[in-house]
Amino acid sequence: MGAKKKVEESLGGLEKLLKKLPGYKGYKEKELRREADKILRMQLAAKLDEQRRRLQELQMQLISEAQIEFLDDVERAVMKLQILIDRIRTASYGYAGLFDAVKVKEKELDALYEFDNQMLDFVEQTAAQIDKLTSALSAKEGVGVAIAELVLTVEQASLTFGRRRDVILQDAGEAALS
Repeated sequence: MGAKKKVEESLGGLEKLLKKLPGYKGYKEKELRREADKILRMQLAAKLDEQRRRLQELQMQLISEAQIEFLDDVERAVMKLQILIDRIRTASYGYAGLFDAVKVKEKELDALYEFDNQMLDFVEQTAAQIDKLTSALSAKEGVGVAIAELVLTVEQASLTFGRRRDVILQDAGEAALS
């Protein structure tokens, strides 16, 4: 079940009644989309944080097996992942700051929600890269390549998330011109 649907189902009787008032429905729909976006981003950040913890466990394994030559590279992946997680957790979702000069409508909020939803693909890719790194460490071969591929995946996720703001501002700008 999607985050937006969960938020809608949690509405109380008074809120359901108020939705029938003229003007309130549009306002509440926007608030529901904002809340759904926030919930989705928190889930995304939590899933990425789980992958970050897996990487930290691999760091401990490297230390215990005296394979310290890869520690700095794995640490770089951990740090890049932590930065992405922090950006996702603190990203604006329709309130002050990013949207002060731009009135965000339902279409833009839906685009934002969809964009965040697509970021979940990077969680799966990151998990697969960590699995590959774990296998490489066990086999004691291809570790450098596995780390490089993991770092590349995290960098691509970060670049993609960086386009999030552009998606909203472009859609909002197009709406203002029409």
